[in-house]
Amino acid sequence: MSHCGPKMRMDPALHRERKPEWIKVRLPNNPEFWSTKSLITDLKLVTVCEEAQCPNRWECWSQRTATFMIAGEKCTRACGFCAVKTAKPDALEADEPERVAEATRRMGLRHVVITAVARDDLRDGGAEHFKQTIEAVREACPSIIIEVLVPDFNDRDWALQMVMDARPHIFNHNIETVERLTPLVRSRARYERSLTVLQKAKRFVDGKVATKSGMMLGLGERKDEVIRAMDDLRTHDVTVLTLGQYLRPTPKHLPVVEYITPEAFEEYKAIALDKGFRHVASGPLVRSSYHAADFRPELDVLEAIEADVRAAKGLELGPEHLPIPTLRPEFDRVTA
Repeated sequence: MSHCGPKMRMDPALHRERKPEWIKVRLPNNPEFWSTKSLITDLKLVTVCEEAQCPNRWECWSQRTATFMIAGEKCTRACGFCAVKTAKPDALEADEPERVAEATRRMGLRHVVITAVARDDLRDGGAEHFKQTIEAVREACPSIIIEVLVPDFNDRDWALQMVMDARPHIFNHNIETVERLTPLVRSRARYERSLTVLQKAKRFVDGKVATKSGMMLGLGERKDEVIRAMDDLRTHDVTVLTLGQYLRPTPKHLPVVEYITPEAFEEYKAIALDKGFRHVASGPLVRSSYHAADFRPELDVLEAIEADVRAAKGLELGPEHLPIPTLRPEFDRVTA
């Protein structure tokens, strides 16, 4: 794959100030939203929902779901699309894994998403902290599906192995954009390295994990580049894909070059499904963790992970232990 130099520039004049009518965000009108916000505040937790200014946080919190962001709220990278603060991070909080586990238990979640800022200041990139959080959540909620959304750990195999040893059900690492735009959009990241991390994560557990990745559209990518990125992900055995509209968080961030129509997102979804992705979420307001619980890992993967985890604890596995969620009707095609 070709390498693009870091001298790329995007014309700010391309930024479109007026959002189209299909970019709409619901304001909170559900008491569950405020209950969830109060719980997160009470346990002194950080969510990517707020830090990344996710447009769906009102909806998700009203449904008592959240994506927990561990390892602090200061990132060591300065990606051109991301609203999370770039600064020297604080020390890791030793009790954070237990606090995340307690929030998961109180919220009664069946599917939890755990993510983190990039911690290039740490030798393991925060991998041990991920491992501890996964284990704490599983101890508190044994039947929960655990999804992690991780940085690339600078492609250190031993750090990635540490996360995989904790046996998440879904391993998510976003390529974010097409190869040509990666140097402009993603700080310190490399397109090929992200693909390799996704492939290694599955290999390290003998294929017993569902791998997931996502892209933002509207940054100036071409259709053929998006399709090529899909092919690259499938070549690296990724089975879950999310596609959403890039929205500029502040005037200091990359401009929006194009607002992709809902019809175009549907076309991309059909293309991705034809290429063999098992699950696809594609729409203007889709984000990595949007309606995450609507996507279940492949049943064979789920059974294998649960069998390994329970065997490690000396327990027998039965069908009643498998946390199989019921899919909403509109997602039937995704698993067909």
